[in-house]
Formats: sequence, structure tokens, C-alpha cells
Amino acid sequence: METFSPEAPHSSAASTNGSPAVSSDSPGTATSSSSNAFSATIDGRPSQQHPAPPPSVPAACLACRGKHLKCDGNTPCSRCTSSATECIYVASRRGYKGPRRNAAQNPNKRHASSSPPYSGPTVESCPMMLGHTPVSIPAPSLSAFNPAIVLPEQSPVSYAPTPALNHAGLYRNSFASPLDPNTMAAPNTMALTTSSAIPHVQPPVTTLAERCFDAFYHYFHAAHPFVLPKEYFLRLLKEGNTPGLNVVMAAIRYIGSLFLDAGPAKATYLEEAIRQCYLPTTTKDGFLIQALLLIIIGLDGSCQQEKARELLADCERFAIEIDLNKRQFASLHGHGNPVVEESWRRTWWDLFVCDGMIAGVHRITNFLLFDIQNDVAYMEDFDDQLFSGEDREFSSFTYRIAAIRNLGRMMRMPQIMYPGDDTISRIEALLTNWRLHLPESKRDDLNKNCKLDEMMFQAHFITHACTIMLHQPLSQLDSSPVQAVNSCAPHRPVPSGDNFNAHTRHTITAACEISKMVTQAVPIIQHTHFFTCVVTLSSIVHLSKWALYFIEDEEDLRQQIRLNIGALNKLSKVWKAANTAWGQVKGVAQEIYREKKAHQISPAFWVGFTQEQMISSIQADEGIMSEFNSMLTQVTQAP
Repeated sequence: METFSPEAPHSSAASTNGSPAVSSDSPGTATSSSSNAFSATIDGRPSQQHPAPPPSVPAACLACRGKHLKCDGNTPCSRCTSSATECIYVASRRGYKGPRRNAAQNPNKRHASSSPPYSGPTVESCPMMLGHTPVSIPAPSLSAFNPAIVLPEQSPVSYAPTPALNHAGLYRNSFASPLDPNTMAAPNTMALTTSSAIPHVQPPVTTLAERCFDAFYHYFHAAHPFVLPKEYFLRLLKEGNTPGLNVVMAAIRYIGSLFLDAGPAKATYLEEAIRQCYLPTTTKDGFLIQALLLIIIGLDGSCQQEKARELLADCERFAIEIDLNKRQFASLHGHGNPVVEESWRRTWWDLFVCDGMIAGVHRITNFLLFDIQNDVAYMEDFDDQLFSGEDREFSSFTYRIAAIRNLGRMMRMPQIMYPGDDTISRIEALLTNWRLHLPESKRDDLNKNCKLDEMMFQAHFITHACTIMLHQPLSQLDSSPVQAVNSCAPHRPVPSGDNFNAHTRHTITAACEISKMVTQAVPIIQHTHFFTCVVTLSSIVHLSKWALYFIEDEEDLRQQIRLNIGALNKLSKVWKAANTAWGQVKGVAQEIYREKKAHQISPAFWVGFTQEQMISSIQADEGIMSEFNSMLTQVTQAP
């Protein structure tokens, strides 16, 4: 076996005549041919043409070094002899960088000034540590290596014998680094490997189904919190005593896939969720209602509204058949678990809210559950509070239910024939009372911890949407320029008028409040997808106003339009319905801009404007149109 002998320190090889060579780091008595005046040539004859250079002195004594004089290297040197000075030599420290910081003292460390000469070529005669006898170290065996044992603060990498590492710097990383897929070694460290490397233990890879499950609870659950909380859901699923959870899990994966780049898996998860809901072996219970409701919300937000309405009709029929609208359902099927009982109550009311939202924003269905008798908890005390004299704060979930009930009452009112109809006053009283009797903590969309209260967020935008639907038909905002915006509901013609009446002010104020809700410092995709249609409704009002001949607060109006278009653009990353609405609103805005620009050619258009106002108005219009075009370019260029 080939052995590697240590290098002799500083040319300490033995001479041919047995006398040691002089080290450049330590003083010595040079007794070689350095006194010859001539050097020998190749043919052996002396050459006197060039005098030999003076002999090199390995080190100068302290006296000569201090006077910066040349020293002949003798002991004592000639200068010290002539001056009767003590001649002292010290080993050279040329190239020395100083001691290492915090370096432990090694009593066996060899120094240049005391290095013994190397006297043998074999490993046995070269001790690794001074004062120790040679020890034969067998080569390590891979079979005796236990990869499960990892030293503290050490990454679990493979250690193995390697060839010469004389000039290799080795580093140990106390944190596991991502491995190079080609070398299976950390990119920022030197891996010591052998021909049969021990594989690195990698953490389990998260599947797409698991990521969809996590995405559901991260993005969606807070907007429709009727499914069991994540911890309870996983616990019951692990116990395996609740087969209905498998149906809910299939629907959860479908909803979660909408927030991920799941590709064809979205359609696969949707088909699987619907298939499991309609299997002959699937029990009609609360879990089936939860699964169907999730699918309905996903389909409605994905522009599959017809299919969503079909499932909604089945879901409502199943819910009534199993008495989900009765108070005792939660106690009978909650098995004494208050969390499960609350989940059943919220399932009924979320179905109630979604039925109302679909009916209100699409104006196709008729809010069937509004006419169904129910005694599920939440609303009895709320309805009696004004007459019982009890002033108390209710849950945000309760105020959300109260808001959607006002929408149902508005949908049940007779057709309004003229602006002074008493029906308008009754509905406006309901909406105003809802706002007036909110406790201070519920007047904003943020809770006491300054975090978004999604239930109050929905309750407020439902009320603003009711205000627009109530007053817009009687306003004086001509809706003909925005008739192309029909992604959520059919166009409703509104005649124009010369002056802003009270209905117009109600309509514009509600539209501005909706735009203000876009500014909440939370990811907008975490809101329910029904916010898409509410923002679209607000945009119709803004665009109708922007199409007018002259507007005093036109700059503020442009900012409202920009907010709404930006919100729809963000929502379109998840919901296809938002993408359709975004395209329609932006297209109408561009059409209105072109119309206004054509009018600007006429001098009569600028009557009453200063030159500064004219330039400011033109620049603002072109700025918002440039922004719309850049947004369109980003979408068309996206893969």
C-alpha cells in the first residue's frame, strides 16, 4: 500500500557526506563548499570568468541585525569578535502571521527552532504526536458506520476515508443545506464521499392534495367558517369514525386547488368531489351539505353559475329534508361536542347567506331559504334586543346574517313605481337601523386586535350592495355606457337626469364605501369571491358617473375606478368570474375615455376650465388609460 511520508521541515534533508544541511529558519555551522571562490562547470574545469556570488547567510546575529550590518554567519561572527560583543542568533520569523486566536496550546506541537531532523521514510518511524509510540490505525469500515448517529451541531453528511487532502480546506455547516441533485452534496460545503455514498435522509415531500388542504384553511376558511377547524377536522379524520368527512375532504381539495397552480388537478378534484356527493352510498347528512356548499361557492366563482344553481337546489332540498334548519339538529348530531354543534349551526346560516348572495348579485334565483322557517340559534335574541331593553354586543356572524336578511326583505318588496314610494322608505329604514345599532367595535372591519373581521367585512359590503340596488334604479346616473358590464347580473337601464337627487347621492356614497374596503391591509384573495360582484356593482356606478359631461371631483373618481380595477385584477388570479368582470370594467373605462377624448376636441368642452385644469385633466385620463393597457399587456403575455 502506498504511504505518504510527511514533508521534511524546511529542506532538512541529509547531505551525502552525512553532515546536515543548514536550515533557513535556524542558525547552524555551514561546513560545505561555500568557501570556494569558483564554481565547477559541467566538464569539471574551474571557470574564472565570473566570480562566485558571496555565500548566503541563513540568519544574522542580533548585534549585526540591530546595526543593519552584514553578518558572516559564523559563531561568533567576525564583527562581534572584533568588537568583543556577545554574538547571539535568533530563529527567523519571516512569513509568520502571529498566533491563532483562542488556539489551544498543544504541548506536542513542533516548532521550527526545535524541529528534529527527519531520519526515515516509513510511516512507522514518523510519529504523529511527539512522545507517543507509533500506532497502526486500520482503515475505517463502512459497515461499522452508523449514519443515524449525528454529532451535536453537525449536519448528517457522510464521512469516509479520502486520498490526500493536503491543501483542501474543510468546513462544517451546523445547518442542513439543500443538496445538489447531481452530487447529493451541500452546495456550500465540501462533501467527503466514497464510491458507495450513504444517501441523505430527506423530509417527506408534501403532496398536492396536502397542499390543497392547507391552502383551503389558509385562504378560504375564514370567509366561510362552517367546516370544522383544521385541528378538529384532522382529529376526527384520523379516528376514522366519521365517514362523511371523506366527502368534505374531496370538496376541500377542490377549493384549495383554486388557490394553487394545480393545473389539470382542479378539474379532477371537482369531478371527484361531485362524484362522491352523488354516490348511492353517500349519506344525506350535514357533511354532505357542507361538501355541496363548498362546491357551489367554487363553481359560482369559476363562472359555472348554471351548474352551481343546480347543486344549490339539491343542497337546499337535502338541508330541509334532514332538518338542518331546526335547532335540535346541532344537539342531536353534535355528540356532545360544542365545536361540532357550532359547525352545524354555521352550516345552515352559511347556506342561507350564500343563497341570498347568489340571488342578490346574479338576480336569477329568488332566495328560496328566506321563506323557510327556521329556529337555528343566533337570531332570536338579536330580534328581541330593541324591545327587551338589553343592550349587548352580538357576534360578527350574527350581524352578517342580519345584513343578508335585509337583502331578502328588499327582494320581497313589490316593484317600485316612483321615487317617493313608501317601500323605499321601509327598506332604507332597515339598512339605516342596521348601521345605527352596530356597537362601536363592529363599525369597522377590524377587530379589537386590528385584524380583519371577515364576517363584519361581508356584513358591511352586503349592506352597501343593498343600498346600490335599492337606489340606483331611481338615480340620475345614466347606465347605458356600462351596459357591457354584465358578468354578475343583467344590465339594468337607468335614465339620466340633470341634477343629482337623493337616490343618486345614496348610490354614489355606497359605491365609494365599497371602493374604500379594497384598501384594507389584507390579501384581497382571502375575501369571499362574492366580493367580486360587489366591486363590479360599485364600478358600474363609478363608470356611469365618469361618463357624464362634466364632473367636479373627477380626480377622486379616477382613483375609485383604479382601486376597483386593481381589486378585480387581484381576484382574477383565483376566480375566473373576477377575470371576466375585470375585462368588462376595464373595457368600458377605455370606451368612456375615448368618448371623452373625442369631446375634448370641441372648444365648448373646456368652457369654464383654466389652462392648468385642462392639462391636468388630460394627463390624468391618459395616465389611467396607460395603466389599464399595461395591465392588459401583463395578462396577455402571461403563460
